[in-house]
Amino acid sequence: MDVGFTGHQHREGIQWSWVERALRVELHKLRDVRKALSSLAAGSDQLFAEAAMRLGIPVVAVIPLENYERFFDPVALASYHRLLGECEAVQLRWNGDPEQAFFQAGKFIVDHCDLLFAVWDGAPAEGLGGTSDVVTYARGNRRPVLHINPVTESVGWIS
Repeated sequence: MDVGFTGHQHREGIQWSWVERALRVELHKLRDVRKALSSLAAGSDQLFAEAAMRLGIPVVAVIPLENYERFFDPVALASYHRLLGECEAVQLRWNGDPEQAFFQAGKFIVDHCDLLFAVWDGAPAEGLGGTSDVVTYARGNRRPVLHINPVTESVGWIS
């Protein structure tokens, strides 16, 4: 099984330690995970990649566009570089609108996974390619979505 990821970078009121634990617990429940796909964005993407690596699951970093690093603050950028050094990387090399690049990366992840993890508060995306857009795409492609809601601190399936 290949597991993909989409999730929030920043949200007020989120207990990131709860998100990290939930990701680790849910990944641990799965059997025979061959790889995990993530864009290694700040926030929950990086937590997902860390959790997968700790469980010995190889991570494939899906890099949405050229010069992706410009979207990271210094702390997240350091984590991105560290994680990227431990991953297989797929460079999509998008040169157009960044939001379209983020959506294309999300769709790539959905298209190459058997199950999508989504750290999502349930709200609409703030821009094209946000978590809501990727979840909608996954549902339209009949991909199972494990919804980890960081606001209500609940985990469930989206059908």
